[in-house]
Amino acid sequence: MTAGPARVSFGWMSLLSLAQMGIVMAMTVGTQILLPSQVADIDPDHKEASLALVFAVGAVCTVIANPLFGALSDRTRSRLGRRRPWIIGGALVCAASLVFLAFQTTVAGLVVGWVVAQLSFTAALATAIATVPDQVPVPQRGKASALAGVGQLSGPLLGGVVATVLLTGVRAGFLAMAVLVLVLVLPFGLVNRDPEHEDERRFSLAEFARNFWINPRRHPDFAWAWLSRLLITLTLAMGIGYLQYFLRDAVHYERLFPDSTVEKGVVVLVAVFTLSSVVPTLLAGWLSDRSGRRRPAVCAGGLTMAAAGVVLCLFTSWSAALVASGLLGAGYGMFVAVDQAMVTQLLPTDADRAKDLGIVSLANSASNMLGPVIAAPLVTSAGGYPLMYGVAAVFAVCGALLIWRIRSVR
Repeated sequence: MTAGPARVSFGWMSLLSLAQMGIVMAMTVGTQILLPSQVADIDPDHKEASLALVFAVGAVCTVIANPLFGALSDRTRSRLGRRRPWIIGGALVCAASLVFLAFQTTVAGLVVGWVVAQLSFTAALATAIATVPDQVPVPQRGKASALAGVGQLSGPLLGGVVATVLLTGVRAGFLAMAVLVLVLVLPFGLVNRDPEHEDERRFSLAEFARNFWINPRRHPDFAWAWLSRLLITLTLAMGIGYLQYFLRDAVHYERLFPDSTVEKGVVVLVAVFTLSSVVPTLLAGWLSDRSGRRRPAVCAGGLTMAAAGVVLCLFTSWSAALVASGLLGAGYGMFVAVDQAMVTQLLPTDADRAKDLGIVSLANSASNMLGPVIAAPLVTSAGGYPLMYGVAAVFAVCGALLIWRIRSVR
């Protein structure tokens, strides 16, 4: 695999981190705060099912979009390079879709707006991530992925504070997210310089269809990494997708804190999640680069996330929610810091990096699609939220243990 430049600068990694912060901020604030509040206002009697519909349709549309945008990026030939047009274009369309969502008053309007938002998120994020194997040598990938992970994890906190503390109302929140996406993502898209690339292939739908499938027998480590990510991110999707409703309906947050709102309660938990993730994220990335071992950190992250699910399975209280948020943040921080670095070492071909990373990202899209579908009937069953969080914990344990099936990376 081509190592790229000898080293990348801290400034380059910081701009990449800010770009990922902006994209993940808009996605997460949308799923955790803005869309649940909007759906609850539009369809209060069926809010769980309606929210699941919005999330699931958006996730389904990104299943093909992830590798498709990656394949198009791999073959893009422009004065701006391969990745930059998709990063810049994705940010612009993302901002426009968030403005559109701000003015919707029907579930159908939310579905349409969220589909466009998800597609633009995918275009920008998938191509930004592809710059790591393009330009970062293997000994720096843990640090680059860790710094990007800090951006991804702190974005929701920044966005949550803006959407609930500095501003009030769903409309103002969506408009603020649109502005922040442009401010945080565009600098990396404008400043980054794609390396010279001699691949003259043009995009072919037939070739894309043939190459979409990566044979797990020929590339077993890639397959195990994909399945592990699916299970661990499914735990996260189930854990945060219904967080606002968990606080409102199970913890009765507004009864415990009459002067607050459930949206502000979510921001508190996001703050705990974020603050507990920073040190584990940076430490895991640094140690994995220093030791050359990626699997232990990824496994430890998954098991720590499972512990968060166990806490909420056993206890339904505000204190339990705080403890679980801390465990979830620490676990996901370790996972996201090292898993992305590990995956860049498992890509089947150098020529299709963005497409292959897009296929890896299908695990995230699939978890976002399956999370609400799995969680909704569990939440509304007799087992309720404890059952849902217990199932989420099982997924995390399975994902963590599958890491040890990978052989080509230590």
